[in-house]
Amino acid sequence: MSTAKALKKVVAAVILDLDGTLIHTDGILGDVLKALLLKYGKQWDGREAQKIVGKTPLEEATIVVEDYELPCSTDEFVTQITPLLYDQFCNIKALPGANRLIKHLSDHNVPLALASNSPRAYVESKISYQQGWKESFSVIIAGDEVRAGKPSPDIFLEAAKRLGIEPSRCLVIEDSLPGVTGGKAAGMEVVAVPSIPKQTHLYIAADEVISSLLDLQPELWGIPPFDDWIDGTLPLETWHIGGPVVKGFGRGSKVLGIPTANLSTKGYSALLSEHPSGVYFGWARLSTQGVYKMVMSIGWNPYFNNTEKTIEPWLLHEFDGDFYGEELRLVIVGYIRPEANFTSLESLIAKIHEDRRIAERALDIPLYLKYKDDPYLKGSSL
Repeated sequence: MSTAKALKKVVAAVILDLDGTLIHTDGILGDVLKALLLKYGKQWDGREAQKIVGKTPLEEATIVVEDYELPCSTDEFVTQITPLLYDQFCNIKALPGANRLIKHLSDHNVPLALASNSPRAYVESKISYQQGWKESFSVIIAGDEVRAGKPSPDIFLEAAKRLGIEPSRCLVIEDSLPGVTGGKAAGMEVVAVPSIPKQTHLYIAADEVISSLLDLQPELWGIPPFDDWIDGTLPLETWHIGGPVVKGFGRGSKVLGIPTANLSTKGYSALLSEHPSGVYFGWARLSTQGVYKMVMSIGWNPYFNNTEKTIEPWLLHEFDGDFYGEELRLVIVGYIRPEANFTSLESLIAKIHEDRRIAERALDIPLYLKYKDDPYLKGSSL
């Protein structure tokens, strides 16, 4: 967990964004746009993804229609895409840390509002698939219920008004630049959780920038802290990934002195997009050699500036040789820290060894040790 920091400000309420902050909608929207543009003979390549983050559906449609030079009006495009989106809302997943945050704030009776640029009908439909969410919010306000959506401050000011709390005593949690801009314009404190990779430097207006909701420290804002960290680790709902070990960047052993067993991300890009960059740990099984403790990184590795999101597990065992091509299965049981950049190779290596010590110690705790027998590790094929 992050080291203790000084109190920033005591807030009386929290206002949460929905898309990209609490739920993972980017993949769903991309799939729908890909299918719809294909009907026009166009190929969705994701280049507009950054432009449409935080925008209203009408603004999103305008950008797509103009950029792809579609032979239809914006209104016609919205009419075509709306039913396709509704069909997919049931498949939207909560982002890691979202359920934990909502429950924590509810348990501590922190007034909670949801403020989304989406129309009310969209918001209601999306949250209906997330158990317990609707009743957790004292106020739900949508983009079509205010004069102007984000980056205008209107939606945040209206949320504060309905909560009965001064704007200056509200904390906004947002993933998009329009949301951060709107929150600050409303005179509120803002924590940014950027949903577009490698864009943290753009969020200078935010009072704090974190990698994911897993890294939020409520105590910085006068809210009781989470009490679920155990010896520097955060238990997670387990997830699995596996495949043949492939040759990586050649730096694990050579540059770092740390032999990582790289997995191909082919076929796993959607899964990896659901999990924040950071350091995780769990159990690993090599098909011919057994089950071992494991610590791993997910992300772009800022020190080496990767161009794609990778997964790099380190099996905590001394092996005689390499095992390229061998089937590797991972069960991820917990989280250690967000991805970070380092000023020197030495500081990076020191941090990786600290991660190893934390993981090795934690995996002896019964809560994590039991997953050594996870059925996924024992399966005969992927």
